[in-house]
Amino acid sequence: MRAETKNQVLYIHPDDVPPYKKKGSMVRNTYFWALRSIADRSNLGRAWEFEEGVWLALVRMLTSFAESGYLAYRETILEFPPEAVIPSAIKPISTWCELNQGDAGLLEK
Repeated sequence: MRAETKNQVLYIHPDDVPPYKKKGSMVRNTYFWALRSIADRSNLGRAWEFEEGVWLALVRMLTSFAESGYLAYRETILEFPPEAVIPSAIKPISTWCELNQGDAGLLEK
């Protein structure tokens, strides 16, 4: 999931958050509601926001879903631009990733 941090807020790209589907997979829908329950803001079509106070819970949750084996690696890892400084609290579930052409600056803050 493409991510950025600014002023102790983590932003996850709106295209990368898990979608809720009424008749979708139970695991994916549970993942959606779990993420949404700790998000500070989760408006449709906008970056989801997670303030620093929930980062520990986010790390534990993403780790748990990653270890379950039901979701793809890229669905449970935070991907930051190569020049980004990743805060130590979220390093266990983060990596640097080259963005595709036109991806830079897509997070709506």
